[in-house]
Amino acid sequence: MRRLFPVTDMTAGPAAPTTPTAPAGPAHEAGAGDGGWSLDALADAYAYPEGEGSWLRANMVSSLDGAGQHEGRSQPLSSDTDMRIFGTLRGLADVIVVGAETVRLEGYRPARAREAFAERRAAAGQGPAPVIAVVTGSLDLDFSLPLFTAPLVPTLVLTGSGAPAERVRAAREAGAEVLFAGDGARVDPARALAALTERGLRRQLTEGGPRLLGQFVAAGVLDELCLTISPTMTAGDAQRIAGGPPVAVPTRFRVASVLERDGFLFTRYLRS
Repeated sequence: MRRLFPVTDMTAGPAAPTTPTAPAGPAHEAGAGDGGWSLDALADAYAYPEGEGSWLRANMVSSLDGAGQHEGRSQPLSSDTDMRIFGTLRGLADVIVVGAETVRLEGYRPARAREAFAERRAAAGQGPAPVIAVVTGSLDLDFSLPLFTAPLVPTLVLTGSGAPAERVRAAREAGAEVLFAGDGARVDPARALAALTERGLRRQLTEGGPRLLGQFVAAGVLDELCLTISPTMTAGDAQRIAGGPPVAVPTRFRVASVLERDGFLFTRYLRS
């Protein structure tokens, strides 16, 4: 894998190293097919900012022609390296915030503890695995799934105060914790994130779907976008990575880093 931006040595010749190195060993999974980039090196490259405030990061993939999914799923646009970064971002997060539709389409399972991140998470005061927080107004979910019945840490359900009482009861009976973060059936994006922060879950990661990401963008609460640009073309009418009503003024982001592997670009953008 190559780092294309930021350029750290403008005078380096063709033979100069272009990737960081990290100690070899089981905890670092050195190399692993990514040109010497261990999981530890990736974790350093994608570390959350220091400080006590919350930080919402999105991780999405897009084809060259703007599709955020193919036949309803993001996996056909992905790659092995994309999945390693996906796993790294999960390994750094306190909580993964996801929309109900994505849970249904992608077959979400509980986040797992990974030895490669155990030491780093312990040093940061984190639990063994990130919490999954599902955003849903209707609670139209299958609460018999392992995501709710057998997670390492209890799954959270974020909903509105007017959610159907029987569905709230079903979620709780399955083992999920229900948090109210909105009036009526609507979940307020800012209130949802504030509820997570109050629980100490400040390193926040959303993996979509497009509707949920669009709500975070419209609410002005997205701090960072990690976008994989897949060297694929899909045509068709697939959703973009963010959907919903347009914002009055486009939100401006600045590029923080760009990595490349096998034609895939792994970009990071920070809100200006």
